[in-house]
Amino acid sequence: MSHKPGKRQGAGGAGQDVTPGQLGAAPLEIYDTTLRDGAQAEDVSFSADDKVLVAKKLDELGVHYIEGGWPGANPKDIEFFRIIKTVPLKHAAVVAFGSTRKAGNPVQKDPNIRALLAAETDTITLFGKSWKLHVTEALGISLSKNLELIGDSIAYLRSRGRRVFYDAEHFFDGYKTDPDYALQTLRAAIEAGAERVILCDTNGGTMPWEIRDICTRVKQECPVPLGIHAHNDTEMAVANSLVAIEAGIVQVQGTINGIGERCGNANLCSILPDLELKMKRPSLGDRRLAQLREVSNFVAEIANLVPNKHQPYVGDSAFAHKGGVHIDAVQKNPATYEHIAPELVGNRQRMLVSDYAGRSGLLEKVEAYGIRLSRDNPKLRELLATLKELESQGYQFEGAEGSFELLMRKAVGKHKPSFELLGFRVNVEQRQGDTAPISEATVMVKVGDAVEHTAAVGAGPVNALDHALRKALEKFYPQLKEVKLLDYKVRVLTASRGTASKVRVLIESGDHKEKWGTVGVSENIMQASWQALADSIEYKLLPRDH
Repeated sequence: MSHKPGKRQGAGGAGQDVTPGQLGAAPLEIYDTTLRDGAQAEDVSFSADDKVLVAKKLDELGVHYIEGGWPGANPKDIEFFRIIKTVPLKHAAVVAFGSTRKAGNPVQKDPNIRALLAAETDTITLFGKSWKLHVTEALGISLSKNLELIGDSIAYLRSRGRRVFYDAEHFFDGYKTDPDYALQTLRAAIEAGAERVILCDTNGGTMPWEIRDICTRVKQECPVPLGIHAHNDTEMAVANSLVAIEAGIVQVQGTINGIGERCGNANLCSILPDLELKMKRPSLGDRRLAQLREVSNFVAEIANLVPNKHQPYVGDSAFAHKGGVHIDAVQKNPATYEHIAPELVGNRQRMLVSDYAGRSGLLEKVEAYGIRLSRDNPKLRELLATLKELESQGYQFEGAEGSFELLMRKAVGKHKPSFELLGFRVNVEQRQGDTAPISEATVMVKVGDAVEHTAAVGAGPVNALDHALRKALEKFYPQLKEVKLLDYKVRVLTASRGTASKVRVLIESGDHKEKWGTVGVSENIMQASWQALADSIEYKLLPRDH
C-alpha cells in the first residue's frame, strides 16, 4: 500500500526525506561471510551451486567482499572457487578463507596455504590466534612460535601476489587477558603485509562498552584499517559492530539473517539499514538497500530455513500492525508506529486481522481485496463480530490470510464454493514388522452436478487426505496441479484436556506465483486439517479479477 504523507526518520534523521547512504563519512567496507561462517550454522548446508547463487545475489546487493569458504577444509568449497571464477560479478570481490600454517609445516608446503593459493582469489583472509589461552592450550605451541606462524604465513601469501586480510581470532578475549601480547599478534600481521586487521569477538561474549574502548585503543596502535567480526552469543553482535564503527572501524563483517555457528553472527540485515538510515554512514549506495528483504528471503530459501517473521527491517512482521489504536494512527500517518518507510528496505506495511482490530483496520483489509464497503455497512460489523468469535474459538488469521479472504468473501456474499464435501474417511493401519504405518484417505465431493469419489495413500493421514482431495478435483480444475503444500503446523490450544485438546492447524501452500496460509480448528486433528486443506484449494480457485 502507499503511504500517506508524513515525516519519516531515515538517514537524514527524524522528519527528513533522505536517500540511503548520501551523508556521513567515507564509505565502509561490507564483508559478507554467509557462505563460510554462516554455513557453519546448525541445520544449514550449502552445495557449491547454492553458494554460487547466493554469491550472485550478494553481488547484486552491492557488498564489497564475499567470503566464499575455506578451500582447505572440504571439496565443496574447492568446487565453489572453481565455478565462481567463471561468474562475472559487478561489485564484490570473492575472498578465500583459511588459517595460518601448522607449526610443523614449512609455509611453502602447508596444505592449507597451498589450497588458499589454488583458489586463485586476489584477496585471502587468514586467521590466527590472539588469545594466549588458544596458543598454549589449543595449538600447544609457544607464544613466540605463534607470532612466527602469523608473520611468515602472511608474508608468503603476499610474496605470491595476494592481498591479505588478517582475522585476529578471539582478539577481545585475548586483549582483556593480555593486551600486550594481543597487540603483538596484530603487529606481526601488519609487518608481514596484512592490509586489514579484523578484530574478532569469536566467543560473542564481549559487551558494547568494552568493544568501543578496546577498538579506540587498538586504532591508535595500528597503521592499517581495522575490521570487526562479531558473534551473537550475548545478543550483542549488531550493537558491537555498530559501536566498533563509531570507534573508527572501517570494515564490518556479518552474515545475511545473522546465521552462523552457535547463536549466529552479526546480522547484516540489521547492520546495513542501521548504518545507512540511522548512523548516516554510506555502505551499499545506489538505493540497493531496497533489495535487502529480497536477499534475506532468498538466502533463507536456499538454506532451507523458515524466515524469521519477527526479524527487524526485513521480517514479515517488521511493519505489521495488529492493535486497533495502532492501525488507526498508522492510517493517518505511518510515522506514528513505523520508524522508517518499509519500502527503503524492500518491505511493506501490513494490517493484521485479529480480535484486536477495529472497523478501520478491517475496512482497510477488505478494500485491499477490491471490495468497497462503507464504514457503517452492516456486513462490515457482521464480519468483525464473526472474526472475533472465531478467534475466541482458537482460529488465527494472522498467518492464514487465505482463510481470511474466503471468510470475508463469504460474509459479503462474494464467494461461490468450487466444490462441496459429501464426506471423507481416513484409515491408518500398522501391520506387523518394522514397516511404516499405511495411511489411506477416501474423499467424496460434488462439483456442479458431478459427484467424484476417490481414494489415495500418503506418507501420513493428512498427506493422504491432501492427495485424495486433489485427485478428486484435478479433473475439474487442472490448475490445482500447480499447488504444493509447503508447511504444516499443529498447535495444541487446550493442553489441559490431554489427547482431547482442541488443536489449530496452519497450512502454507504455494504455486509458481504466490504463497498463502489457511487455518482450521477442531478437537479432531483430521477435521482441523480438512478445514485448512479445503480453504487452501478454495483460495487457489478464487477468481482473480480484482
